[in-house]
Amino acid sequence: MIYIGLTGWGDHDSLYPPGLAAKDKLQEYAAHFPTVEVDSYFYAIQPRQNVEKWIRETPDSFRFVVKAYQGMTGHERGPIPYSSKEEMFAAFLDSIEPFIRSGKLAMVLFQFPPWFDCRREHVTYLRWCKAQMKEVPVALEFRHRSWFSPRFYAKTLQFMTEEGWIHSICDEPQAGEGSIPTVLHPTNAEKTLVRLHGRNVYGWNKATSGENWRAVRYLYRYREDELREWVAHIETLKTKTNDIYVLFNNNSGGDAADNAKQFIRLLGIEYTDLAPRQLDLF
Repeated sequence: MIYIGLTGWGDHDSLYPPGLAAKDKLQEYAAHFPTVEVDSYFYAIQPRQNVEKWIRETPDSFRFVVKAYQGMTGHERGPIPYSSKEEMFAAFLDSIEPFIRSGKLAMVLFQFPPWFDCRREHVTYLRWCKAQMKEVPVALEFRHRSWFSPRFYAKTLQFMTEEGWIHSICDEPQAGEGSIPTVLHPTNAEKTLVRLHGRNVYGWNKATSGENWRAVRYLYRYREDELREWVAHIETLKTKTNDIYVLFNNNSGGDAADNAKQFIRLLGIEYTDLAPRQLDLF
């Protein structure tokens, strides 16, 4: 199965009728795509009533990729409302329990920051995180190039395979040590995650002071020839892993939804179990 979707469901205006309330957007989103990344978890561990609502609003076949809370991956830039890492992980696991119980959890994504480089203490922390998550499927995405340097390339992939991490394969600007190459090597026979961030080198390295960096970093629209490159990549990955989740994150200019639909057409996929388009006016 190839699941194609977007990172979040709130910001994709081209999908929704004008004036659609935010609370109704996921139900309409699920009429277009079979999966989504729940990026709101990065900013705050969500109340279980939110999770229960999201489960009710999506078809049985729908799958959620939940992004790990910022305190779990070292992104925090202010006070964290937990007394310990253990308490934080316990709160996260309690929150996602309805996803697990419903069978709709695809995986939890641990995306580490650009300063999380390949060193012993970071490898130790990855092992600790994996232990805290118990049997929950977890994906790992790096942002520091050292993990795939010639010195560590093979060891990184071996580590991910042996420890049970799902590889989050990226398409992103090649912009120095704060970016990683596309490594078409699944580390889990059941699931692989692909995240397409765009190829805006200027935006990727742009200083954050004085402007909203998110409005620049992911400002990119994939050309058809670039998407066809990924059609070939998906064909390769299909021989090595059962389920592939492809998430478009190039939404600074509202391009993610259009590119995702274009990619579905290029792959010749027709999803038959999406939510009904109940909110269409005509």
